[in-house]
Amino acid sequence: MTQRSLVRAVAVALMLATGPAIAADYPVKDIRMIVAWGAGGGTDGIVRKISSIAEKSLPKGIFVENIEGGLSATGVMEVVKARPDGYTLGSLTYDSVITVPWQGLVQGYGLDKLRLISRITAEPDAIMVASGTPYKTLDDLVKAAKAAPGKIKVGIQGVGSRVHIAMLQVQDATGAKFNLISYPGGAAPQKEAILSGEVEAVVTSLGDFAPLLEANQVRGLVELSETRNPAYPNVPTAKESGVDLQIGSFIVLAAPAGTADDIVKTVEKAYSDAYQSQEFKDWLTKTGVSPAWLGSDKVTAWAKDTQQQFFKIMQDLVDQGVLKKK
Repeated sequence: MTQRSLVRAVAVALMLATGPAIAADYPVKDIRMIVAWGAGGGTDGIVRKISSIAEKSLPKGIFVENIEGGLSATGVMEVVKARPDGYTLGSLTYDSVITVPWQGLVQGYGLDKLRLISRITAEPDAIMVASGTPYKTLDDLVKAAKAAPGKIKVGIQGVGSRVHIAMLQVQDATGAKFNLISYPGGAAPQKEAILSGEVEAVVTSLGDFAPLLEANQVRGLVELSETRNPAYPNVPTAKESGVDLQIGSFIVLAAPAGTADDIVKTVEKAYSDAYQSQEFKDWLTKTGVSPAWLGSDKVTAWAKDTQQQFFKIMQDLVDQGVLKKK
């Protein structure tokens, strides 16, 4: 054996010998949690809140970093490319699981590039309008859109995004034609758009707009769900409004593929404890976000099933000429 080969063999042996010990001591430094959307949006708020509680049960802290762009692709790829050592984690949303892979926005990207840890929320989407508009119900908005096709401006979160699909389905169900304006940065730019008067309505979850709803700056016309939201009981469901449609987002925590089981379990335990804490439950109730925990034993199968369901919906819309695939 050459000296170079000997050195290489010793290095590999040391790595194998020390790897489990390093994982067992995890974490020995702060954990980076990437939010693939801008600061101030609903995903950012939820992830920051639960992370601030989760870090209380760990010896080190969790700091949230916003890396937006590409309908979440930029931030998610930062997680994919990170070392699988548990020190770079990420939060996935609908677009990370559905839109980005379906549109092929990142070559070679798929759920197999990640290790899913848990799902923490599932949030129905809602149509909201600025408080200064005359629309009190979904029917009011639909009638206005039918009277002036393509004139009522509605803020969505990117072409091909979840809320874009939602509005295409609303148009198909009602026969109304809206002017759909894309804000790829998520809920944060939607807030700016509705407050500035750029749009009259937006589509995202009620939880995303909780501060504006509480301040009576916007009002919910309809939530695309089966049951009324306990935090906003005055907002009718889609079925009550004559549009039988359920669609929404979710937040899934993930690590790079190849992350060790004991690291995943440590992270899962910290976030599970935070999820079950009274502090987080009270906060969710106040903001109107729906808790929906799935652990590492079930979340991957759920994500793959959900992905296939929406891939079919989107392909059907392509076949109908309603949606274009890049």
